[in-house]
Amino acid sequence: QVQLVESGGGLVQAGGSLSLTCATSGRSFSGGIMAWFRQAPGKEREFVAGISRTGKNTNYADSVKGRFFISRDNTNSAVYLQMNSLKPEDTAVYYCAADASLSFTRATVAGLYDDWGQGTQVTVSS
Repeated sequence: QVQLVESGGGLVQAGGSLSLTCATSGRSFSGGIMAWFRQAPGKEREFVAGISRTGKNTNYADSVKGRFFISRDNTNSAVYLQMNSLKPEDTAVYYCAADASLSFTRATVAGLYDDWGQGTQVTVSS
C-alpha cells in the first residue's frame, strides 16, 4: 500500500492559479498510475487528471483541459497538479489517488483505485 498526502490547496480568486502536491510513501512510487479527482459538496467524486507510471501519458477531464497540468517526479515520489485560470466551479476537495496495477485506459474510474489521500480544499471566489 502507498500513503498519499495532498497539500497546496487554499482560497484564490477566479483567474488565479494554485499548485497541488501529492507526496507519497510506502510502495514503490514509480510502479503505478496516479490521478487527481475532486468532489464538490453534494456531487459525485469526479476525475480531473491522470498520469501514467512513466509520466509519458496524461489524460484530463474536458472541464479542465488546457488549464490544469499534471506531472510526476518519480525520484521524489510526488505528483503535482498545476491549476491555472481557476473558475468558481473548480471549487472542491481535491484528492490524489494511486494504483499499482490499474490500466491507464481506466484511469478515470474512481472506484478502481486502491489508495487515496485525505484531500485538500480548493476554493475559488468570483
